[in-house]
Amino acid sequence: ILSVTEDLVRRRAEHNNCEIFSLEEISLHQQEIEKLEYLDKWCRDLKIIYLQNNLIPKIENVGKLKKLEYLNLALNNIERIENLEGCEELKKLDLTANFIGELSSIEALKYNIHLKELFLVGNPCTEFEGYRQFVVATLHQLKCLDSKEIERSERIQALQNYPEVKQKIREQEQAYLLKRAREKEEAQIKMQERKDKKEKQMESNLGCHSSDSLQNKENHQAEGCREQETWRTFEDDEDRRFWEEPTPYTPESRLETHRYIEEKRRAKDSKRESKKCEKPSQTLVTAEGKVLNANVPKLNFSLKDDEENNQIILDLAVYRHLDTSLLDIDVQPTYIRVLVKGKPFQLVLPEEVKPDCSSAKRSQTTGHLVVSMPKAREIILGKQKVSTSIKDSDRNTLKKNARSRQVEKLEVDPSKHSFPDVTKIIQEKERIGQGPIRLQPEKITETKKSPVDVENNEDV
Repeated sequence: ILSVTEDLVRRRAEHNNCEIFSLEEISLHQQEIEKLEYLDKWCRDLKIIYLQNNLIPKIENVGKLKKLEYLNLALNNIERIENLEGCEELKKLDLTANFIGELSSIEALKYNIHLKELFLVGNPCTEFEGYRQFVVATLHQLKCLDSKEIERSERIQALQNYPEVKQKIREQEQAYLLKRAREKEEAQIKMQERKDKKEKQMESNLGCHSSDSLQNKENHQAEGCREQETWRTFEDDEDRRFWEEPTPYTPESRLETHRYIEEKRRAKDSKRESKKCEKPSQTLVTAEGKVLNANVPKLNFSLKDDEENNQIILDLAVYRHLDTSLLDIDVQPTYIRVLVKGKPFQLVLPEEVKPDCSSAKRSQTTGHLVVSMPKAREIILGKQKVSTSIKDSDRNTLKKNARSRQVEKLEVDPSKHSFPDVTKIIQEKERIGQGPIRLQPEKITETKKSPVDVENNEDV
């Protein structure tokens, strides 16, 4: 039996940071709940509860919720209104499409003085003659019944005819309760018959398997496919029989349907799990240690040898909108492995690479994964490469150049080098009086060369 669990309540209290002690509103609809409990202990401040479309047979464990204003129990298996006297602030009660036939149980709502709206549409009691008059006359505080406002004249008329209507309701109620007792008996007998039938089938299957000898086992293995087909057709027939068989709409039939659907779902899940276990995993490395190429996600790719930068580049056409967190890249010296949503893509590299220096990037436009893997040869043979690449014919030229460089250091010919000429650093006489030197009169007066240039004026 599925009941309200703390984990379920916390998950449905995301809007309250998963805190349940201060929770004021909770939605537990379509959770296949079969028993209502614990809410009055965990969430004392609840004002609104949504419990529609479950399998709750009884209103219980909500009487201590003093602040509760709205309770929605539509589409459940409730047959009686009870245990709501303690909900002092209850203003709205929705019991649409339940199995309430004991209409006199609404008298328990007299204590809910703030109750303004009540919904009983889809219940057997709504088919009783004088149903609306009885409810209106019983609950004086109601303002609206089944989405229809109660007028003052309607209440006065209902109160005038209340004794007669009450008597009629009692008679119809008793007849309905007798009918429900028969339905419960029939449902129990039906359930027992189905259980016995299942047990017989299980026993017959086990008996067939145990009676098989070792010689017959090979024949049965060969006929395994036929047995599976016959079992499948038997299951289909049973499923068709279950859905085509006419049954009354009762809490028992509703619960039985739910259990049947749940059983089928579990059987399918177990089959899927068994198929997953039976499916062989992709072999990426053989027992001998040989690495194999694999492309389980079926992605396009290209492998380029970038000789200029001495690296190998893998371009993997990953789906554009795939989250990068679903990619797992593993670069090894001889191969690369990329897990795309758990599916392996593995490629053996033509040359050994260095995983430590490798880098992976994702294109923002195409979504492609680009992995750059530097070659290992450059690092290992870097020093030898210079010496081995020099030819014997070039060694003589290198020696000559070395000798000429030593001679050039002793020469002073300006054409042989690009150094500045240090022999002409003395200032020329022609430059005196040119440029910024004219702005310095002290230097001009100091440079007296001949008395011819100077005119002697005594007045000055």
